[in-house]
Amino acid sequence: MKKLFTLFVLLTCFLGANAKEIVDAEVDFSKMPDGDASTITFYGWGASAQAKERLSIKNGCLHFESTEVTKDDDGNEVGWLCQFHPIGGVSAEVDVTYTLHFKIKGDHTENVSMLGFGQTPYGQFPITDQWVEGTVDYKCTPDANGNINGDILMQCGSYVGSWDIAYLKITHEGKEEKPIEWIPVKELVNGDAESAWPDWALKEEGGINANWRGDRTKEICAWALTMGRNFDDQVPDEIGEPSDRSRPFPADIEVDPTDASNHVFAAHVTQIDKINDDASIAWSNQFWIQAPKAFKNGVDVKVKFRYRADAAATVPSQIHRIYPSKYLNSSAIGSLNFTTEWQNFEGTVTWPADGWSIAFNLTDQNREPNVYYFDDISFEEVKIEEGFFVASANTVSGIEYDFNTATEFVYDADEDAYVATVGTKGKEDTWVNEIMISTVRGYDKYFKGATIKPTNTNIMGNDPDDWKDYAPGSSYKIPLAAGVWQIFIAPDPEKEGTGQILFMQLEGEAPAEPVDIVTNTTEIVIEGLEREDLKDNKDGNTGAITVREDPDDPAGAEVGGPGHEGQTWDNQFFLVANRVLNPDEQTVIEFDYVATDAFNCPSGTHAQPGDYRKNAIPDVEFTTEEKHLTVDYTVPASDWGGTAITDAQSIAFDLAVLKGANTYTIKNVKWYVKGDINAEGKTMENLIKETGTTNFFVKEGAGGETHQYDGGTGIKSAVNKNKTNSTAIYNLSGQRVSKDYKGIVIKNGNKYIAK
Repeated sequence: MKKLFTLFVLLTCFLGANAKEIVDAEVDFSKMPDGDASTITFYGWGASAQAKERLSIKNGCLHFESTEVTKDDDGNEVGWLCQFHPIGGVSAEVDVTYTLHFKIKGDHTENVSMLGFGQTPYGQFPITDQWVEGTVDYKCTPDANGNINGDILMQCGSYVGSWDIAYLKITHEGKEEKPIEWIPVKELVNGDAESAWPDWALKEEGGINANWRGDRTKEICAWALTMGRNFDDQVPDEIGEPSDRSRPFPADIEVDPTDASNHVFAAHVTQIDKINDDASIAWSNQFWIQAPKAFKNGVDVKVKFRYRADAAATVPSQIHRIYPSKYLNSSAIGSLNFTTEWQNFEGTVTWPADGWSIAFNLTDQNREPNVYYFDDISFEEVKIEEGFFVASANTVSGIEYDFNTATEFVYDADEDAYVATVGTKGKEDTWVNEIMISTVRGYDKYFKGATIKPTNTNIMGNDPDDWKDYAPGSSYKIPLAAGVWQIFIAPDPEKEGTGQILFMQLEGEAPAEPVDIVTNTTEIVIEGLEREDLKDNKDGNTGAITVREDPDDPAGAEVGGPGHEGQTWDNQFFLVANRVLNPDEQTVIEFDYVATDAFNCPSGTHAQPGDYRKNAIPDVEFTTEEKHLTVDYTVPASDWGGTAITDAQSIAFDLAVLKGANTYTIKNVKWYVKGDINAEGKTMENLIKETGTTNFFVKEGAGGETHQYDGGTGIKSAVNKNKTNSTAIYNLSGQRVSKDYKGIVIKNGNKYIAK
């Protein structure tokens, strides 16, 4: 099979003679019955309504047919409104390259957008009018919690015509591991619904059953929420949201309508909650299968159950936290197609950090009264060792990680800590310069998925009091000076996955020493131009300046109205670091600043200047008197949609918040890595150079060129201009939605009720 193209240039590791192609997921559409979208197995959150209208199984293929570009409620063409997961459920790993194999044919040549494994930016399916068998390579991108969505997303709303997919398959190259051994989760209680719930679980106060708030997970495996029942308007948002609706309760246990000798869990849907009598709320009626414990992050869990309903319905699933109704993410078991007959479900979930239950949004697509039944719930988990384990490598001498032989930490009562040593004293060929510490051992993937990371990576290794906090960090590698190291771990008994860690070097190379914090004394003077009355490009709301807002402009119906006075980023100043910054890396920024007119200046995290990612530091208050700024800046780990940020390198200051022309002066700039350095004026790394202007970029005027500050030399180095703000809106499932979406939405990291 010829590889037609790849999305990214990827460096692959040498896998050795035992490397083989491992099949992670595959779907053969010829095995599905012909019919509309209800006959299709979707993954993740499933498919949008616009996608289901256009999809079917036809002649043994996944068939798409559309006569126009998908549109929002205002008639605007919005291609991504038609999106769906055709294949997924992969238990993926960071740093592994996955290959999507496909066979596809369209009625004309046109690319279709697709996204895989949390990746950005979008790639393309190259659809032609001939059958094409090809492949696309993906490399996983985790979210802020280290979780990976192992699904492929297609966005095909801009394709007018038809296409067919015969099959899809996802593979990766790797070493063949031992077969996974599954063991039952013995703590599950009453999964067959044959016992009544304990008295405490049914107790009500003031008509409210609030027992779901407590840590009762080992005794209740099924919860329900039905609109109009168990109403509680006093529950704070940090437990469930929104705070003014019905609350979960232990699912009703009833006689099975199809078998009088059997009992089942039931959720009765009689009404649907609405916002402003408009959009139905998908989660106003829900059912939860509750795990009896928090499984290890990244470990696969097998869930089994039976299900049916009084009427056919399609129900998507999510993962929730310990409190039912507290959403975590949309990567669960996909959508269930309920029928009036009992069906068996068996599926595998890669368990995310902080996940406790699988939620089913019963009124996501179903608007009629119905009764949903579940029975014979069970969980199985992978048989692994739990504790603390360390694997080591030396990237210089060639020592490679072997997770199966990772050293186990042993509890030392005298130290009141778990202790392990890597490397052997007196044998330089055993020295290590990188380690990974995990809370599980048994399979490579699970080891890497359950690693921990110090929250401060300034590891000197010569101070017995230099304990550092640690937290979960998927596939996290800890760099060290080459040598023999002894590591001490003291877990926090109150919060699983956290605690303190100490590194002591027994022999080896000297660790890096702190350096002086440098000050770049360049005086940057930015002549900010007045924001002109310009009109934004309506196409995709990109903010690109296209039309001067003059009275004779036929498109300017609202001359001088809101949104027609330029943008806050028309004038900007950028600090650009010497390197790409690490997620959650802690830094310090300092500079002197003054302006001819006072105003508050917002900032944003960018990749390269103009390539916006997320907010940066609190507003900087410019005044007409010179001031000094010292502020901590922690690199954001994820963007507004929850995708991990791996390319942050600059900070933008939006100077055009003030509409009028203004002059800004910034000088004596410092930007350095924050650490537990005792010596004042020291850091482990400066993020800007002491001289020159390579770390300073500016933009002066709407549509102007973003360029390196010339410092009076007249030499300007330009960068590509990209979108500098985020207009994307997401629902609570993490799906991007249109600006007219009704309900609770996330925009720029904040939640709003869109009316």
